[in-house]
Amino acid sequence: MPAAIHHPDLSAAERAELMAVAAELADIARAETLAQFRPAGGIGAENKLAGGFDPVTAADRAAEAAMRAHLARRRPQDGIYGEEQGVTRGTSGLTWVLDPIDGTRGYMSGTPTWGVLIALSVEEADGPGAPLLGVIDQPFIGERFTGGFGLAQTTGPMGARDLRTRGPRGLDQAVLFSTFPEVGTAEEEAAFRRLVGQVRLTRYGMDCYAYALIAAGQIDLVVEAGLQPYDVGAPIAVIEAAGGIVTNWQGGPAHRGGRVLAAANAAVHAAALAVLNG
Repeated sequence: MPAAIHHPDLSAAERAELMAVAAELADIARAETLAQFRPAGGIGAENKLAGGFDPVTAADRAAEAAMRAHLARRRPQDGIYGEEQGVTRGTSGLTWVLDPIDGTRGYMSGTPTWGVLIALSVEEADGPGAPLLGVIDQPFIGERFTGGFGLAQTTGPMGARDLRTRGPRGLDQAVLFSTFPEVGTAEEEAAFRRLVGQVRLTRYGMDCYAYALIAAGQIDLVVEAGLQPYDVGAPIAVIEAAGGIVTNWQGGPAHRGGRVLAAANAAVHAAALAVLNG
C-alpha cells in the first residue's frame, strides 16, 4: 500500500480537524442534495454546454453554496476550487476541491449512484495540487468512502470497514468501468475499445461510484477522458489510500483531470496502460 500522504506543515491535530471538516461538508451536501432528489415529475436542469449536454440543477448550486458557506465559517483561510462557483484563493496553502453532484445526469434521472466529491489539496499557483484527503459520498445509498492521512475506510448500511483494493489478476479476469461508452475523442475511444476487448467485463454509467468500487476491492479498472480536477481529486485520494493507483494515460499525475486510468494495483495498471497506448 502506498505511504500516506502528509502535508509537511500539518500537525496530527490539524489533520484531525481537516478530516472532521471534510465529514461536515459531506453531511451538508448530503442534506442539500437529498432534499431535492426524485421530486414528483422529475428534476429540471439547465444545460451548461453549447452543442452538447452538461446539466446543472438547483441542487448542484445549493450544495456547493452550502459547503462554501461552511468553509467560510470553519476554514476561511483555505482556498476553494468548485465546479459551479469557480476558484476562491486562500492563504493557508490548502484548497478544497468540490464537486457537489458528480453524476448530475444520473441525479436528474433518479438513479442512486451519483455522489458528492470532496478533496483537500495543496494549493498551487495554477490550480489544486495532488490530493491529501478525499471523500466520495453517496447520499441516497448512505455510503461514504474516505481516504487520506492514514485512513482508508467506508461507512454505511454495512457498518464501518477498511478499504483495500483487490490483488493482481490478468486483464482477461479484470472488471472495467467507465461512465460512458463513448470515451473522449475518436482516438481516445479507439484506445478504450482496445482495452474493452481485453477485459472480462465492462460496465458503464456509475460516475464516481465506480472509483469507490475500486477502493472497496470490487473491481479492477476505471478509464475515462475529458475530466476536470473536481472529478478526480477525491477518487485519487480514496483509491491511493486503499492501495490502488490513479494516473493519466501516460502514467503521470492525474489530479488535473484529462485522461484518467484508475487501477486496483500496479500489475493491472501496467497491463491496461500498455493496451491504451497501443
